[in-house]
Amino acid sequence: MSFSIKRFLPHLLVFIGFVILSLAYFSPVLKGKEIFQSDIMHYIGMSKQQKDFKAQTGEETYWTNSAFGGMPTYQLGAKYPHNYIKSLDLAIRFLPRPADYLFLYLIGFYVLLLTLKVDFKLAALGALAFGFSTYLIIILGVGHNSKAHAIAYMPLVLSGILLTFRRKYIAGFLLTTVAMGLELVANHYQMTYYLMLLVLILGLAYLVDAYQKKELPHFFKAVGILLGAVILSIGLNATNILATQEYVKESTRGQSELTINADGSPKETSSGLDKSYITEYSYGKLEALNLFIPRIFGGGSHEDVGTDSEYYQFNLKRGATPLQAREIVKQAPTYWGIQPIVEAPAYVGAVILFLFVLGLFLVSGRVKWWLVGGTVLSLLLSFGKHFGLLTDFFIDFVPMYNKFRAVSSIQVILELCIPVLGILGLVELFKETVTNNDKLKALKYSVGITAGLAVLLLLTKSTLFDFVGGNDGYYAQNFGQDFIDAIRADRASMFTQDTLRTLLFVILAAAVVWMYLKQKLSETVVVVSLAILILFDLIGVDKRYVNNDDFRSSSQVNKPFQPNAADLQILKDTTHFRVFDVTSGAARASYFHNSLNGYHAAKLGRYNEVFDFYISKNNINVLNMLNTKYIIAQDEQGAYFPYENTDANGNAWFVNRVQTVENANQEIQELDSLNTKIVAVTTSNSIKYTKNVVDSTATINAIVYKPNYIKYKSNNNQNGFAVFSEIYYADGWNAYIDGNLVPHERVNYILRGLDIPAGTHSIEFKFEPKVIEKGSTIALASSVVFGLLLLIGLFFGFKKGLITKI
Repeated sequence: MSFSIKRFLPHLLVFIGFVILSLAYFSPVLKGKEIFQSDIMHYIGMSKQQKDFKAQTGEETYWTNSAFGGMPTYQLGAKYPHNYIKSLDLAIRFLPRPADYLFLYLIGFYVLLLTLKVDFKLAALGALAFGFSTYLIIILGVGHNSKAHAIAYMPLVLSGILLTFRRKYIAGFLLTTVAMGLELVANHYQMTYYLMLLVLILGLAYLVDAYQKKELPHFFKAVGILLGAVILSIGLNATNILATQEYVKESTRGQSELTINADGSPKETSSGLDKSYITEYSYGKLEALNLFIPRIFGGGSHEDVGTDSEYYQFNLKRGATPLQAREIVKQAPTYWGIQPIVEAPAYVGAVILFLFVLGLFLVSGRVKWWLVGGTVLSLLLSFGKHFGLLTDFFIDFVPMYNKFRAVSSIQVILELCIPVLGILGLVELFKETVTNNDKLKALKYSVGITAGLAVLLLLTKSTLFDFVGGNDGYYAQNFGQDFIDAIRADRASMFTQDTLRTLLFVILAAAVVWMYLKQKLSETVVVVSLAILILFDLIGVDKRYVNNDDFRSSSQVNKPFQPNAADLQILKDTTHFRVFDVTSGAARASYFHNSLNGYHAAKLGRYNEVFDFYISKNNINVLNMLNTKYIIAQDEQGAYFPYENTDANGNAWFVNRVQTVENANQEIQELDSLNTKIVAVTTSNSIKYTKNVVDSTATINAIVYKPNYIKYKSNNNQNGFAVFSEIYYADGWNAYIDGNLVPHERVNYILRGLDIPAGTHSIEFKFEPKVIEKGSTIALASSVVFGLLLLIGLFFGFKKGLITKI
């Protein structure tokens, strides 16, 4: 027992150290404060209705009416039965947010390096370099929590895979199943997809190695075990995966039936997103230098340049008081790269990049080529439209690549690979089997490349770079050339300061390594020294963008929206209707009302098309058919007021005629001038009552209105066809007349329509997605199977001593 305690004590201390570091960086959480994240603010607005419904009824709703006219909640934090892997995830994330994600970064990467047989001290060092990488901190600042969540579990998945290839079949299977299950829980399939690309490169490296060593049977056995683990992990997440797969076909990620754009131009046909949308955020080739020098391209879109800046002096000359000028320079437009918006540079760190280059010369074998391959591929793909040859190939031919946008985010792969190879370089540096001459030679080359690059950039600054941003023409036109001259001077100053900063960190790191090789420092002192340099290097940049100023009181974060005068007036209306907020395209209105607006990356595709064609242009016909009773606007003084649209069609109505057209293009174009009160348009041929005499006394009214259930009462002396101002979604919504299931149709491109026989009837729409029941059954069965396999694996593992040897 004492041996076991002694063996695991270092890991326990590292664990505790990571907890302390995570809480220390986000120290306001210890005072009960929460980080304000812009994306999470919008999520709160989008998800409020479903959370309120759960609080009131104890029931989970898988549909919300509060955003985009109505949509499933599958991507809005829906909770599913038998999702036990999610319970495990919540137990692991025991720290307050966002310290929990930082802790996951650190501990996951630590386990990965231990799996690679790295000493615990170096593993902890590598975890610091990965966890505090600027991009990983920035996404926590803006609220990309699911992305951070998925990235944090990447190292654990790789750990399970590596264990399996090392013939630790039982442990590898169990860890891969759990880690991959947790990875899928994060629900950020773009990051998981990028992880898959890195795993494929890893598999290729091991395949080549197995072929050369004539160990192909072992390789394919390991692959078979890993496939089993992945299948089981998918089963553990079956409900979420099946629901997402079902929804994505109807979302903006699916294939549109339209062949025209809102302006009438031909539409680029694709089974995924438009190529221009995918590559909108493409890294500039030279901009990749900010991995090494943080503000070489001005940092984020807006930076605080301080009171010693030219921009500060410019504002003083323009008549601003010192206090006013100080506030203005906090939002200086310093970024001059070619991406539309950048929150911060994706800085990996000067110290760890120096160690990465050192690793290139000291490390050999399959792991090195896996890491180098992953680094190069992710860098090239992050260039997007600026390296069209590779990007177009992936979009056109690599399955599912065209489902994801913001190609620059694939750099998360190199942000993982670089610190791994850097630490493996240190492992080789500390090995006695590597000659001192080889180590000194590697050090010389590494310093020459990294420090040399920094010096070269300093010497050629004015030759290679003009510090002109894409929006400078606009700024010059509105603020004058003096404004641009001041900003360009500050950009050049930032360039110089951060390049010198990087050069200093490289020299200090190289000096530590050199002193070790000269036997003036011990291995432990080297590790501690490098840890201090890495923390000072990365945290010094991280704190520029995510710091204590980003925290607010809990009430401010959890209740980010306050009703304005328009909201208060609209909330007095207890009928059922929709609201269109023309003052804000985000999720603010969704917090209070059933809104046409919202904020989400995967909206229903057809609704998004109608929004682009008509809603965004305030087309009254379309607003009426969506029962838009109120439009929030601002008067000349900036005061909010609700315009009441008395022509809104209501919750449901009978039409005189159903017009059938041949295709989606014609259907959406008809909406421009269609009198939706008396005519409906469809591509369906299944509607019986296409021509009707509407009795003037006919009525159809909503008497119960919930997110997942709506009940109407209709009275009509004639057979008729009714249109409902609700979004059509076939995979879940069922229609009932007097308790009998009946088919309903999609009309007016996005709405529901129903044949209703003469007489008085009770009509119900129930959201009953079969995918939830099916997925939950699979998840329960998979959990039982994994539980049994875990017990069996642990029994045989301990019996044979296999687990204790890991």
